[in-house]
Order: sequence, then structure tokens, then C-alpha cells
Amino acid sequence: MSALSQADVYRLIREANARGERVIVATVAHTRGSTPQRRGAKMLFFQNGEVAGTVGGGCVEAEVWAEAREAMRSGRPCLHVFRLTADEASEQGMVCGGVMEIFLDVWDP
Repeated sequence: MSALSQADVYRLIREANARGERVIVATVAHTRGSTPQRRGAKMLFFQNGEVAGTVGGGCVEAEVWAEAREAMRSGRPCLHVFRLTADEASEQGMVCGGVMEIFLDVWDP
């Protein structure tokens, strides 16, 4: 998955909302250390199961997907902290070893 432009983010949200779909917007709110994406990176999760954008890939993105599914179900925004310790990163074959705070926002039609 690739990075989304700001125009693409809002176009995709508008299109999904026009179809009556809830959208979860994951945004990298803060980083410390070595992380796969920087502040502002976005990933969108749609009710139909599609996604767009990226917040980093690998194990962090898998965890964000799980939290996004919960936000989709509950309709509640939330902030999550993901720690990419050097040990965890090396086990996953990553070179990262920082901390990412990712905000999940809920956009309802």
C-alpha cells in the first residue's frame, strides 16, 4: 500500500459516506525513534473491507487493522500506542525500534 495525498483521503471518505459507509481513518499522531512512517501518514478502513494508504506495514499495521475493526464496530475514536522494541523488530525482520501513536477516527455518513 502507498501513501495517500490529502485530496485522496477526503475524496475517498466523501465517496464512502455517499454510499452510506462508515470509514475509520488511522493517522500517525506521534512517533519516537525509528518507525516505518512519520507523523501524518494515514490509512483508511472501509465497511466493505477495503483499505487505502499505509501507517507502516508489518506487525504494526496488522495491529492497527484489529483496532480499526473494533472502532468500526463501536463507532468510538481512540488513540493507541504501538511499541516497536528492537527485540520485537528483529524478530519480525524489521529495522524499526521506536514508538508510534496512532489515532483512529470514525467518519460516519
